[in-house]
Amino acid sequence: MIMEDEVPQPLNYIPEVILKKRKNNEEWAIRRKLQLEQKVRKLKSDSFVIKKPEQFIREYRDKEMDLVQMKQRGKRRTKGALITPDSKLLFVIRIGGKSDMHPRTRKALYSLRLRKIFSGVFVKANERIMEILQKVEPYVTYGYPNLKSVNDLIYKKGSGKTDNQRVPLTSNDIVEQSLGQYGIICLEDLVREIATVGPHFKEVTSFLCPFALTKPEKALQGKKRRYNDGGDSGNREDHINELISKMN
Repeated sequence: MIMEDEVPQPLNYIPEVILKKRKNNEEWAIRRKLQLEQKVRKLKSDSFVIKKPEQFIREYRDKEMDLVQMKQRGKRRTKGALITPDSKLLFVIRIGGKSDMHPRTRKALYSLRLRKIFSGVFVKANERIMEILQKVEPYVTYGYPNLKSVNDLIYKKGSGKTDNQRVPLTSNDIVEQSLGQYGIICLEDLVREIATVGPHFKEVTSFLCPFALTKPEKALQGKKRRYNDGGDSGNREDHINELISKMN
């Protein structure tokens, strides 16, 4: 029984427009969820392909052949006969490598930090690097980047590793925090250190993440032959700058 001195509390009133909007949002969320579930089921069904025994055999033979060819490329020159490139600085781009690649070839690519196709890294040319490049030659192309290419790569696609996270190089503060102890406090210093292969080149390249390049239009033919033989792979020397400009 309601006491006479009690005042009835007004009911909470929600405008009809808000109710309709809330209902529409709920219906949209349900439809979106169903669409995503259907998309996931479709992707799973499309990707699930039963391989025939001859496919497994072919893939195994391709991988074993890749290992044999890698060993042959490694023996092409002895250590003493390796030719040092004209430039100390190389820019290496991964252009291939999928199911036909042997695990040892993949491991060699990973040692260059080239885990993805169309990723690129700066390296200092030395005997060890040249041996690795010979072994993985069908899957990479490389050459001598000029100052403009180095500058464009850093400013357009440069990112560094800070606290195990990939951070775009959008300010000098990011560079100074990570490399200030080496006297490298801005992007200009970073570009100069790489272009001249300076004394802290190793620290700079370790800080830089591999460059995520764009797939070039009609610049690659999909051929594993050497560049000098009309293919895509191997040493392009100064012509690497043309490819960089198309992929940057």
